[in-house]
Amino acid sequence: MRYLSFAQKAFWLFAGGGIGTLLRYFVSSSSNRYFNSGFPVGTTIINLSGSLLIGFLWSSMELVNMSPNLRAFVFIGFLGGYTTFSTFMLENLNLMRNDEIKGMLANILISNIFGVIMVISGFVLGRYCINLIRG
Repeated sequence: MRYLSFAQKAFWLFAGGGIGTLLRYFVSSSSNRYFNSGFPVGTTIINLSGSLLIGFLWSSMELVNMSPNLRAFVFIGFLGGYTTFSTFMLENLNLMRNDEIKGMLANILISNIFGVIMVISGFVLGRYCINLIRG
């Protein structure tokens, strides 16, 4: 298996991060416009769908022999650019500063509890798909 040079790997990480960031912007802004609430719906959708996706893709690696370079592109670049932990923290700070403590606690609980559930669900779904494909 051929490994990429540092410059090549940096390019693919940059490209994956850029694609993930653009998708995050599109999904988040669309969600926020659609739901139009004070609650950070867009970030919650991003983090939960990213959790589902990383669980699914991680379990799917059993079926697809993903090179370390492609793995870096997807998991570090794309999903790193797509998910929004720092935005999540800033939104919690802003909810707290606006005395929306219940909203802040709901955001933390929903994102963390359902985030773990989504990773597990994605992993199980990936395993189920692998078993279907293998027969």
